[in-house]
Amino acid sequence: MDSHRGALCSQLRWAPQAWGHLCCNETDVTCAGVNGRACRAGDKQVAPSSRNGLGLQLLSAMQWDLEAMISLLLSRAPKPELGSRPLLALLAGLFVLFLWYCYRIGTEDQEPDSSSSRRTRGRIKALGVSGAMGGEVGLGIIGITPSEHGYFSPISSGHPFQDLDQVSPGRRKLYRSLQDYAKRYSWSGMGRVHKGVREQARYLSDRLSIQKPKLFYLPDVPSMPYFTRDAQRHDIEVLEASFPAILAEFEVVYQRGLEGKLGWTSGGTQAKGHFSFFLFTKGVWVPQNCRSCPRTYRVLSSLRTFINGNIFGNAGFSLLQPGTSLPGTYGPTNTRLRCHLGLKVPTGCELVVGGEPQCWSEGYCLLVDDSFLHTTAHNGSPEDGPCVVFTVDLWHPNVAAAERQALDYIFAPGR
Repeated sequence: MDSHRGALCSQLRWAPQAWGHLCCNETDVTCAGVNGRACRAGDKQVAPSSRNGLGLQLLSAMQWDLEAMISLLLSRAPKPELGSRPLLALLAGLFVLFLWYCYRIGTEDQEPDSSSSRRTRGRIKALGVSGAMGGEVGLGIIGITPSEHGYFSPISSGHPFQDLDQVSPGRRKLYRSLQDYAKRYSWSGMGRVHKGVREQARYLSDRLSIQKPKLFYLPDVPSMPYFTRDAQRHDIEVLEASFPAILAEFEVVYQRGLEGKLGWTSGGTQAKGHFSFFLFTKGVWVPQNCRSCPRTYRVLSSLRTFINGNIFGNAGFSLLQPGTSLPGTYGPTNTRLRCHLGLKVPTGCELVVGGEPQCWSEGYCLLVDDSFLHTTAHNGSPEDGPCVVFTVDLWHPNVAAAERQALDYIFAPGR
């Protein structure tokens, strides 16, 4: 009897809503439901005739109480902590299995005679993919032939040109430099460079064009005669902030005279009245001129996109005497932008790039793609003095870092 009463009291403790109208306290309840006797709650008797209804209520309360008890047990069950030993052991086992899986996959890919590689070669043969020289060509399961005009045609063949021995020495040297770079580093990111090297003859032909670089053309690069400041905002702001220092150092070297022994170079017979004072020319620093302009040299060293690793890079003062006009010319490549910082700009000075005229402003920069046909002129009077611009060659913003590194290697000074 005591055991039955304890079980019932336990049930009542978990289901007070269902049993509140039957009893008030677990100690006041006695029950003999097994032998059919009446239940008593305190001093009140429950008639035996109502035990059927009481049993149904008891059964319903016990069912509800079982669900509540399961929920309580689940809520009070111990949860694994992050630093517990079983959890750490499980994570360590999963990590070891992952490493083993990666090892198996890597070793299977490197086995040349594995069943997977034999199946791949069989699929390539079934597709009928072959190279121009009769050998099989493939990148994965995708066949590429040297005759296709894709970015990666040079990778699929030992020779990028069908007539490598018949091309010009310049083109042959250009591709061999590219091959040497790929052996040292990687073919990754070289798609446009491959295409440019392969089709330089077409890009650099003698056809009439408003844009025709002299030495190297990188295809699929957005081009326009003038670029906005946002293309190289950081370097433009550095140059404009350094305008007083650069102008002061120009005044010093200009007062010495425009002689060759003092670092100035003349434009020649076709450009009389044009003089240049280079701190950096065709990828090489000019130590004597850099010592004459130390603050300008430090400014150049602080620029982020200054081309200082190949022959396309130049920086220095450009001076145009009154009445001087430079004939139309093209720059060497479309991978750079020439930044013009106006130092002294009298009236009557004009710059025309790609048929669009512009004029410099003192203390401000212009970004020019000089692979377009461009001319400059100083139509002012002798009393106006010379037109002076500080020019710096910066990377085109759409030339990727991998392409810049490759161009620095291929067009390194002295190569």
